[in-house]
Amino acid sequence: MSLIADGRYEEAYRVARRPNPFASVCGRICAAPCEVSCRRGRYDEAIAIRALKRFICERYGVESLIDLSRLKEATQITQNGKYVAIIGAGPAGLTAAHDLRLLGYNVTVFEKRAVPGGMLRLGVPEYRLPRELLRMEINAILSLGVELKAGVTLGEDFSIQDLKESGFDAVFLAFGAHKSRRLGMEDTEFDGVLYAVDFLLNINMGYRVALGEKIVVVGGGNVAFDVARTAARQEPPPPVTSDITSALDVARSAVRFGARDVTIVALESEEEIPADLREIQEAREENIRIRYRTGPNRILGTQGRVRGLEVIDVARVFDEQGRFHPEFIPQTEDIIAADSIIIAIGQQPDLAVLGDDPGIETTPRGTIKVNPETLETTMSGVYAGGDLAFGPRIAIEAVADGQQVARSIDAKLMGRSKEIRSVEIRVLDYFAFQPAPHFDTLPRQPIPARPIDRRVGIAEVELGYDEHTARREASRCLKCWINTIFEGNERPDLGDECILCGMCVDICPEDCLELVAVDTLQFNVDDSEQKHILQDVAAEYDMDIIPLLEQDHESVGLAVMAKDETICIRCGLCAKRCPVNCITLESFLYKNSNAIVPED
Repeated sequence: MSLIADGRYEEAYRVARRPNPFASVCGRICAAPCEVSCRRGRYDEAIAIRALKRFICERYGVESLIDLSRLKEATQITQNGKYVAIIGAGPAGLTAAHDLRLLGYNVTVFEKRAVPGGMLRLGVPEYRLPRELLRMEINAILSLGVELKAGVTLGEDFSIQDLKESGFDAVFLAFGAHKSRRLGMEDTEFDGVLYAVDFLLNINMGYRVALGEKIVVVGGGNVAFDVARTAARQEPPPPVTSDITSALDVARSAVRFGARDVTIVALESEEEIPADLREIQEAREENIRIRYRTGPNRILGTQGRVRGLEVIDVARVFDEQGRFHPEFIPQTEDIIAADSIIIAIGQQPDLAVLGDDPGIETTPRGTIKVNPETLETTMSGVYAGGDLAFGPRIAIEAVADGQQVARSIDAKLMGRSKEIRSVEIRVLDYFAFQPAPHFDTLPRQPIPARPIDRRVGIAEVELGYDEHTARREASRCLKCWINTIFEGNERPDLGDECILCGMCVDICPEDCLELVAVDTLQFNVDDSEQKHILQDVAAEYDMDIIPLLEQDHESVGLAVMAKDETICIRCGLCAKRCPVNCITLESFLYKNSNAIVPED
């Protein structure tokens, strides 16, 4: 964010791409958990990190057609003579393939489908993720020398034992969770009752799915909203006319102006629903109705064809312990007419492909049991990650699993350390430190979106920032790696000890500093970790602070500078105001990231 604000776009792209081979994909579809953690969000609204990642990727990523760093990576690879098999060409599998290849491994990816990408290709609608962009991102990984074998299925064409006997030194299972969870009620075999994964897979493979005009989607997650918005975009058959141009115009107009009636039925309330707020807002803009606190009760049909869904009001979704345990309100049944009902209540892995091999244990959730530190399964040399090991999650978590598995395999086969970070501390010139003008009052910049009447077919809904808006948004960053350090030498002959003037407290615009007497504070002196921290600090001044804290504070006469880090905006005014220079601005930077890249 800081590099974008400074206009250093190529460097910003390097930072974004270095740990993530799917940077361009994430710039469009990531659920952005980083924004949830962004400290700016506690001040007003989080930085639009995902949209800014898209901004720099559009300039230097695969979509820009100028990212030559992939060619450089390929020329720097030194073969190590080891072979790794990866089953599943989704984000977890391909990320592991990318990182392992850069470390010199011969990597072969086995994929059941005819095309790689996993749920990025088969589950994410094209209006969110252009297929050509995904293809280029995957090709950049394959261009490193990763071998892809598509159209082959574990359990049919080969087994894990076959791979081991073929000379593979490690195996990574990453074939995802592509099996839809069933609704658990009768009459789900009516024509017109579909499941989300099957529906999205068929649409994304280019097949037409006959839905009718009234569509009900059961579920409250992101997949349910993807299904609903995709269903609303499916053009009905064109009217009978000799003029094909007029027919297509009529069909597109029907979609634009909401000819299809799409309703989402969700158990949760508006506050509880797990779907992203962005997805919910865009669905509403597209005239998709959402019925909260409503559960499916019975599927209705005649002559083998679905005609509607009987629903019932929900009293609560979770019990007193926070466990999922829906309770319904009797005599609140209602009927929603439907030509199609699409069930989107979750996915699970298809573990039948593993056969009866007792060497790989599974969990009660229907996932593969793994060591959380290494992601190795109960079978030595076999690893699992992504949705297969943890259930359905967001794409960036699958990427993280791929990275973790690559490090684990490398640590086991080559004996290299998994941790390759070190931290560098820099003391800044606080008089030269200058945040962007009005950075603290600048609101989050709206992310441009395609007008409602142009959201047709595969046209992307969210559009990218222009340069001016991107730099304004990036300038809102609070630079959390910079901290104010209160550390005078406490030696009068040096003249840099705190004189308790309180000027830093007076100038702080957020009132996050307070100078207080020790006897007004409560220390948890029984906390061994806190004791250790306090004693380390006190040792610098040749004093033992714990006995002081355990005795009568009033007789000690100590003062403490208390700071609320959660609201500090890193303006640096306290350091500039201090008359004895005992406040400094210091930054910490990772000299090496956890990303696996060739040494320069």
